[in-house]
Amino acid sequence: MDRQQIDKPRSNCGIFGVYRHPQASTLTYYGLNALQHRGQEGTGIVTLDYDQNRKKHLLHVYKGFGLVSEVFKDESILTNVLSGDVAIGHNRYSTAGSANNRYNIQPFSVNYRNGHLALSHNGNFTNFSRLRKKLQDSGTIFQTTSDSELVLHLIARSKHKNQLDQVEDALNQVEGAYSLVIMTDTSLIAARDAFGFRPLALGRLENSYVFASETCAFDIIGAKYIRDIEPGEIFIVDDESIQNFKTTSRWIKKTEDKSRNCIFEYIYFSRPDSVIFGENVDRVRRKLGKLLAQEHPLISDDDEPVIVISVPDASNTATLGYATESRKSGKDIRFEIGLIRSHYAGRTFIQPYQDSREAKVRTKFNTVKGVIKGRKVIVVDDSIVRGTTAKLLIKLIREAEPKEIHFRITSPQIHHPCHYGMDFPSSSELIANRLQGDLEKIRQEIGVDTIGYLSLEKMLEAVPHDKGQGYCTACFSGLYPVPIDTETTKEEYEL
Repeated sequence: MDRQQIDKPRSNCGIFGVYRHPQASTLTYYGLNALQHRGQEGTGIVTLDYDQNRKKHLLHVYKGFGLVSEVFKDESILTNVLSGDVAIGHNRYSTAGSANNRYNIQPFSVNYRNGHLALSHNGNFTNFSRLRKKLQDSGTIFQTTSDSELVLHLIARSKHKNQLDQVEDALNQVEGAYSLVIMTDTSLIAARDAFGFRPLALGRLENSYVFASETCAFDIIGAKYIRDIEPGEIFIVDDESIQNFKTTSRWIKKTEDKSRNCIFEYIYFSRPDSVIFGENVDRVRRKLGKLLAQEHPLISDDDEPVIVISVPDASNTATLGYATESRKSGKDIRFEIGLIRSHYAGRTFIQPYQDSREAKVRTKFNTVKGVIKGRKVIVVDDSIVRGTTAKLLIKLIREAEPKEIHFRITSPQIHHPCHYGMDFPSSSELIANRLQGDLEKIRQEIGVDTIGYLSLEKMLEAVPHDKGQGYCTACFSGLYPVPIDTETTKEEYEL
């Protein structure tokens, strides 16, 4: 993927795990399908099994480039290759320079002195360069360029004898954002960093435990959502947990109690049918739309009808919220389907040899001309990153001959890159930063009649705070909760 093409923040991956279910690999396959939006470049599943005498543990691994349905198109892979009743899976989105490295496809797996380990990771370690150099100087040989591999080496090199102590020791050394599922010969471990940047949910299916980045992965397999893994929690499930219905948790050392949930999970990443950080995504997005309508209503001197359209799919429910709140003003404002998105062209946009941005936009979107022509149109989107796609999308809408186009964004201006699991261009490429936040210049470059961003204060008002949650807003505010290694480049962050 050429980072020059990025005009939406990219989520780095989705993770899934299941403990003690006879169809573990099949459940993982369906769970990864539900999490496909979190990563489309590669996918993999690792299962835990025994030999014929049930004395020796075996790991079975299958992974490859492409979508879940492409990599596992042969159903016999799930039944004949990936046998076992414990499984973890991973969907990968990589940053520039790593897309063609097969070794970076997760889950990662090793065999060391205490048995097998397999790992799936969502996030970025901000002390990656420092830890990697330290390990390399002491003789460690890395098989990948991914920061996720660090955890396996730290566990293997830990001076503790007990495996759970080794895991805890390793997780206390890494900094930054991570949600993990770790498979051992006797347990499945789920963990989140102390700030809780990335989501991770716990569910139950019959007598089995399941873990996923989002609860939509539970719905597809009929599992019941129990709760989130807490920030800083190391949640352990083993055979004793199954028998006694009693699980064990350990805790990562914390410097402060307040979480820093990634607010972009609500704005864009997660599916609207998911519950993340304990709240329904759809509910938050509708509120974002309502607050945007309060801050940036369409003010006009006439009583002409106005239509509100979304940029599908992430802004659909926010647009409903905008339209609902707008009607309270007494104006004739209606939600309409003005843009149609092709759901069968997704792979078109991650092929490095295709460099026509306009062709990509036209392949992905088309206008309903009869809805738009001659109308005042409010277009609601979730974010603007570089501005290139937004500019081309507005050009496409202009061809449908609207009377006016008014652009409304359900997040603030993005001025800073993310180091906690989202892939952004450099600061100089971000349109808000490049144009120094000048709304008039942004409006002119994108080609709309008016433009309005949701304020940081209103965005924070839309998300839940009833459990004392805090949120990471670094990409908007520049306030990074966890320090970043200055020598680490974006090319090194790849999951």
